[in-house]
Amino acid sequence: MPERVRAANERLRSRPRWGTGLAVAVSACLVVFAPSATALDGRALADAAEGILPVLATHEWPLLLCALGVVALGLCAAIWLLRAGRKAAAAQMAAREEANDLRAELDRLKALLFSEPVVLVEWTASSDRPTILGDTDLFTPGVPAERMLAFGTWLGPSAAQRMEQAVDALRRSGRAFVMSFTSAAGKPVEAEGRIVAGRAVLRLRDIGGIERQLIALAERHERLQRDASAVTALLDSLPAPVWVRQEDGRLAFVNAAYARAVEAADTKDAAARGLELFDRPARDQMLQASTARRPFAARLPAIAAGARRIFDVIDVPTDVGRAGIAIDRTEAETMRAELARMIDAHRRVLDQLATGVAIFDADRKLTFYNSAYRALFDLDAAFLDQAPTDAAVLEALRSARKLPEEQDFRQWRRQLHQAYTAVEPAEHLWHLPDGRALRVVTTPNPEGGVTYLYDDVTERLDLSRRYEALIKVQSETLDHLTEAVAVFGSDGRVRLHNPAFQRMWKLASSALDQRPHVDAVAAWCQVLHDETAVWRQLRAAVTAIEAREPVTARIERRDGMVIDLTTMPLPDGATLVTFQDVTDTVNVERALRERNEALEEADSIKINFVHHVSYELRSPLTNIIGFANLLGDAAFGALNDKQREYLGYITASTNALLAIINNILDLATIDAGAMTLNLSEVDIRACMEAAAEGVQDRLVKDGLKLDIRVAPGIGHFVADERRLRQILFNLLSNAIGFSPPGETVTLSATRQPNAVHFSVSDRGPGIPAEAQDKIFDWFETDPRGSRHRGPGLGLSLVRSFVELHGGRVTIDSTPGRGTTVTCIFPVEKAEQQTAA
Repeated sequence: MPERVRAANERLRSRPRWGTGLAVAVSACLVVFAPSATALDGRALADAAEGILPVLATHEWPLLLCALGVVALGLCAAIWLLRAGRKAAAAQMAAREEANDLRAELDRLKALLFSEPVVLVEWTASSDRPTILGDTDLFTPGVPAERMLAFGTWLGPSAAQRMEQAVDALRRSGRAFVMSFTSAAGKPVEAEGRIVAGRAVLRLRDIGGIERQLIALAERHERLQRDASAVTALLDSLPAPVWVRQEDGRLAFVNAAYARAVEAADTKDAAARGLELFDRPARDQMLQASTARRPFAARLPAIAAGARRIFDVIDVPTDVGRAGIAIDRTEAETMRAELARMIDAHRRVLDQLATGVAIFDADRKLTFYNSAYRALFDLDAAFLDQAPTDAAVLEALRSARKLPEEQDFRQWRRQLHQAYTAVEPAEHLWHLPDGRALRVVTTPNPEGGVTYLYDDVTERLDLSRRYEALIKVQSETLDHLTEAVAVFGSDGRVRLHNPAFQRMWKLASSALDQRPHVDAVAAWCQVLHDETAVWRQLRAAVTAIEAREPVTARIERRDGMVIDLTTMPLPDGATLVTFQDVTDTVNVERALRERNEALEEADSIKINFVHHVSYELRSPLTNIIGFANLLGDAAFGALNDKQREYLGYITASTNALLAIINNILDLATIDAGAMTLNLSEVDIRACMEAAAEGVQDRLVKDGLKLDIRVAPGIGHFVADERRLRQILFNLLSNAIGFSPPGETVTLSATRQPNAVHFSVSDRGPGIPAEAQDKIFDWFETDPRGSRHRGPGLGLSLVRSFVELHGGRVTIDSTPGRGTTVTCIFPVEKAEQQTAA
């Protein structure tokens, strides 16, 4: 056949190209659609092609070729579809058979799976919605299947929490788990969770029989392990050493406190090495008690952690040996001793208190009392030392009428004894029949019983009443004062004020009642007085913390009122401020000042006039005296008796006038502050005798006697001798003028430690009290009882000269009994003084 095909091809090559192509296409179609090449003869094909080709015209060949191509394509597609359909039918048949096999296998596995009471819960990775398989009524009867995953509804709290944590770990991290527990209904349940084919699967199985017993046993074992762990942890946390011994006496368990006490590395090290806490005799005692199957309890010493301690040891026998605990009592014993000392010290302190103290125990018996308690009620010490009950003490006080008189004494006592069951202190006020008031405080004791405190508040209440009365009086006094008063607290706010303050500054009572600050008060008052310096000064005085000094100021308001402001710091930090209306006083003061200035000016004019007149009179008077002396001189001719008498009158009058003028000039010099003293050592006796010599003629003329009294050794002192003689002369002249005939004038001198006293006494008519202050004034005379009326300058000169010496003049006079004038000179060297 190949050779025929090649021959046909050779013949076709010789044809036109398009005819050859057509023949080849036809041949190819036949070959494709007739796969059995052996059934076709090549020659026949060639002959068929050659038979067709000559028939077609040249322009019909393309159409024929297209049609043949489409037919060939359709035939190819049909053949491919037939073959694919046969293959798909065979595959579907195989898949159906496999599905039937899988379904049978699934039914078999499901029957096997649900042969037990079990519930499956499945979660996919892409969804939180679970798929629940199985009968949920096994665990949650009558509840929707979705509620089964609310484990708290059918499990206990602990089991539900464990399940939720396990399921959450399974879904989040794929952690498998198996656990067993008992539901709230008492059913044993086994829960198993794991990842299957990328899905979280939870299996809940109701177990019974042997498995239930095993689960119950496992749960009991787990509980016992937890209890044992808790007990071990508790024992390890105890500060007291704990041990457990086997039957042979070896240590099986010790806690951490025991290990620390024996200085072991840890509890296992202490048990393995058999380190003992107590010595051999103590362990022998515990062994004897264990052999006798009785508990052992004793207080034993031991060395714990390198220090000697005291332990209360309890060792009891057990089924497998014995166990014990050692409680450290070292600090307790120390504290007990310290507490005993403290209680004793407190008792000694309480015994010194002025407040009465009585302590009753839980049995209501007296356990302590102090001296103030016994003295307050005048109780017998022997009775109190017998530890009487509270009720017995109250009966004794009631019998002695030293309790408040109550109508229902039992009810009153019952209320008092409520302190034994109270938790807070209570206070009572007792008014005793004898007038005393007692403040009684009942304080429950922590260990039971009551402590009574008795304080005599009679004086305190009396002081309180008087204080309240004083406050009322003070308030009434302030309210009725004409002065405006305000008290500012340490915070600068008004604490107290009276109506006068409100009226003076025209302030509203409601505003002051709000306790305004001093700044606000100053602002209100500035309406009437806007001088800010005064108000700043007031604010500084009120708000100052240190250097709190009183402040005074004068305020002249716009309406003409003049006010004196005074502040006074108070001890409590407050400040008292007073405003006094001194308008009338200021007006009177101004008038008096103006009048005083006028009087001073008139007095100055008078003194200047006297000075001028004295100087003007002295010159002609000197001439008169000089010529009178010349006339009396025999060298200028003899005078008859009448002329000599007249000349004597002229001389006496001119001498008297000269003395007056000299006195006036001396006083003027002293008043001007121009006089100086010629100080020297003065013989006291000689000076007194010289002064007496100057009045001898008047003594003889008036029939008087002079008694000079001076100690022989009186000595000297520093003074102006001339002025001292003038002082004594004026005093003697004044005493002679007022002494009746036949009387005695006394001149005495005495030396004191710091002064020399000169005194001149007469027995004249005396000086009335109302006139004694005037006798030292210029030109002041008293004609009563005097035979000679002078110009009234002698005593003025006396006082001025004495004061120039730094001394003073005193006068002692009683009408009808005479007068004594005393001049006191200081012993120290006198300095120049100016008369007052």
